[in-house]
Amino acid sequence: MINLILFGPPGCGKGTQAENLVNRYNLLHISTGDMFRAEIGGNTPLGIEAKSYINKGELVPDSVTIKMLAKKMSEHPNVKGFLLDGFPRTIPQAQALDTLFEERGESITQLIALQVDEDELTRRLLKRGEMSERADDRNEEIIRNRFSVYNEQTTPVAEYYAEQDKTAKIDGTGSIADVTERLYSAIESVMV
Repeated sequence: MINLILFGPPGCGKGTQAENLVNRYNLLHISTGDMFRAEIGGNTPLGIEAKSYINKGELVPDSVTIKMLAKKMSEHPNVKGFLLDGFPRTIPQAQALDTLFEERGESITQLIALQVDEDELTRRLLKRGEMSERADDRNEEIIRNRFSVYNEQTTPVAEYYAEQDKTAKIDGTGSIADVTERLYSAIESVMV
């Protein structure tokens, strides 16, 4: 199995590249945002629990998110691995994720960090904001704040996996095809 974390700041191309990786390696793409919407929309016990926190304006506890991940993984026993997008965002989440994989007799193969200069990311997000209804992509001040939050709270996760020799930093600039090839090369260097 190959279990990947696709990592990077808003606008770095994770969504675009996730599709390429899923198709090439027959992975199940797990986006925590999609997972939450499905559980809540399906009115499942985990969805009801998550919604109870959200309705109070609270963050959903990591334990609930991990239970959702475990459920999602168990529903797809025949995939060749998982591509996680949007999780983990903190060191405690990364530690909980490692425990989940250990319980399955597996581990994270690699965290792939797409790296793009913040000015380029800002240009990308503002352009995306022109073509979408996302208000958070239309305001440069909000965009820059999202980068600050990412750098303070989420970047340590890449360092956590780097200490395990499981982080690959990939240049996320250039054409989509060029970035895709860099990703393939990094992944295939760790595949057994």
